[in-house]
Amino acid sequence: MEAQSGPKRLFINDVDKYSSKNIAKFLAAIVVRDDAEDQDEDEPAPSFRGEPVFNVVGTLSGPTKEKVDNFLLEYYLSPTREELFERLMECDVVVYNISESTTQEQIDEATWAFSALTDEMDNFKSKKLFILVSTLMTWAMTRPQDPDEIDLIFREDDFRRRRPHPRFKYHNELEKLVLKLSKIKKPKLVGYVVACGLQYGLGENLFHFFFKVSWLMQFPRVPLFGEGTNFVPMIHVHDLAGVIQKIIEFKPKSKYIVAVDDAKNTLEEVVKEVSHILGPGKVNKLQENKAITMKAFEPDDLIFLRINLCVDTFTIKELNLRWKSEAGIVENIESVVEEYRNTRQLLPIRICLIGPPAVGKSTVAKRLCSHYQIHHITVKDIIDEKFAQLEEVIKGTDPESFGEEVAAAKRTQENLNRSMRMNDGRLSDSLVFELVQEKLNSKLCRNQGFVLEGFPKTYEQAKQIFRDEEVEEDEYSLKKPVCNIKITPDHVISLDAPDDVLKKRAQALPERVAEKMRCTEAEYIPRLEKFRNAMDAEESVLDYFDELEIHPKHIEVGVPEAKYTELLKEITEVVGVPKNYGLSEEDQNELDRRKEEERRQRLATEAAEKKRRNEATLAEMATHYARWQENLAELNRQEMELLEARSLPLRNYLMKNVVPSLTDAILDCCKIKVEDPVDFLAEHLLRNNQ
Repeated sequence: MEAQSGPKRLFINDVDKYSSKNIAKFLAAIVVRDDAEDQDEDEPAPSFRGEPVFNVVGTLSGPTKEKVDNFLLEYYLSPTREELFERLMECDVVVYNISESTTQEQIDEATWAFSALTDEMDNFKSKKLFILVSTLMTWAMTRPQDPDEIDLIFREDDFRRRRPHPRFKYHNELEKLVLKLSKIKKPKLVGYVVACGLQYGLGENLFHFFFKVSWLMQFPRVPLFGEGTNFVPMIHVHDLAGVIQKIIEFKPKSKYIVAVDDAKNTLEEVVKEVSHILGPGKVNKLQENKAITMKAFEPDDLIFLRINLCVDTFTIKELNLRWKSEAGIVENIESVVEEYRNTRQLLPIRICLIGPPAVGKSTVAKRLCSHYQIHHITVKDIIDEKFAQLEEVIKGTDPESFGEEVAAAKRTQENLNRSMRMNDGRLSDSLVFELVQEKLNSKLCRNQGFVLEGFPKTYEQAKQIFRDEEVEEDEYSLKKPVCNIKITPDHVISLDAPDDVLKKRAQALPERVAEKMRCTEAEYIPRLEKFRNAMDAEESVLDYFDELEIHPKHIEVGVPEAKYTELLKEITEVVGVPKNYGLSEEDQNELDRRKEEERRQRLATEAAEKKRRNEATLAEMATHYARWQENLAELNRQEMELLEARSLPLRNYLMKNVVPSLTDAILDCCKIKVEDPVDFLAEHLLRNNQ
């Protein structure tokens, strides 16, 4: 066997899809840590620390907007089979991933690739590996040897008895075809089959619906389609990639490897845990056909989710795998959720909006919430919402409310009412702080973020609200505030305007609005003075954020008539782009439809207006032309009359004094017919001048 130096060339299909993409990224990121660590006993190869172990190449399933060349050496879009075969021949390892596919086209391509390599095997210059990443759906219909056995737990070496789901019979046939290689003595193409469980992690794929509705808090309970009592074999996609890495490194004796984690969780347990950590904490069992009507899953996805199988593995234990999630998704749900947030960039945007009364905080807050799809929080709304929630629990409108929960709600309601009676209709500061903290710690705010408007107002209030209760105050914390980073705003926006502008704006409000906003003449001036005094204090709320190195952005709002477009643009440049799902596909389509309708209506209106202006211009031009023609005719008439008036005495003068003498001279000239008639006429007139 010839020695090979440098990285191994590894091919993987469909590197733009969830499973293959994450496997390719994992393998491409592996580097040599020690000169002897990654050398193969049969094929010694000099390597260097920091050098990649694999040069990954692959095919794309179709055009993609995602950048893939940052982890691939090469990629091929729609190659012919001749071109693809040439690329496969250049590789040391060929990985065909059909674990997510239910289409015959993908199975046919993988079957062709394996058969083509097998036929050319004798001409290989060095040994190659073919790894088929299949699915445990090829076990879905397997029955236990003992019909009376209750627990359907199979062993990995039961794979010869496996029975596939009808939709996966071709997967099973391809697995058998690859396993036939093991019967050939010293083949130059070594084949492995990896039958993996349903993959999760790194942004999710098949389980994405449960994560998404939990993160969005779309429903009071996360939908679970069917009973959910089936045991779902699963594996983290990075652990699956690790299995492939270890197969390449160690070339295990067993050619059929089941890749699942140690967990034996039901679908209901998985969904409940996702809902508990990320969402409302409850599930709602629905009929399975609701998944299609709600557009939650495609029919092929439901086939995967129906699997009911437990398999005990042993080969994967011998590979010395560095597990990412050996205990399964339920035991590692917090890290899986963190991966989900980071991979999809679903990071909360927390904004605190501070400013004097009537500066426009509410308008700005609402527009920011609309832009970032986050939640608008005011102290008044928090208190009103709390009373409404307590009333709902006490009235028993929630069927899952227990007696202890109702009793606790009554006690809380009574405490709040007592505090309001003792404080002239206002809650005590301690209760307000408690309610604000509860709201900021809610799943909605923790998942998506918030705009906290007009609160806190002082240094001490900020310190009480954002304090980290798990950290004890010591001498260091007295010098520098210690905050709860999960609820503390990341951005502080301080709006301001001159007092005279603010007073004019308050005075311009309608009476009913001014009373609601406490901007009447009697209330507004004291409120404005109180705000100014708080900002001028030795330690203001802005100083608190400065000490946390969350430096406030100061923005001058300007005159009351100023538009908020530039102001919002300035804020969004500081905060950054939205970090959420945005609109749903249906909402986005509806928004696009409305925008297109508005665009067409605008174009039609502009065209009609342009036509109206053109017609008006033409009519005006016709009127001007007609008036000009009339004026011109009148001018010509007046000129003719003037000429006629002026020509009458001149004609008489000519007839009396000029024409007789000139007529005699002309007649004499005509009789003689002189050569120079002009001189003749002049001499004639001179001679006969009387």
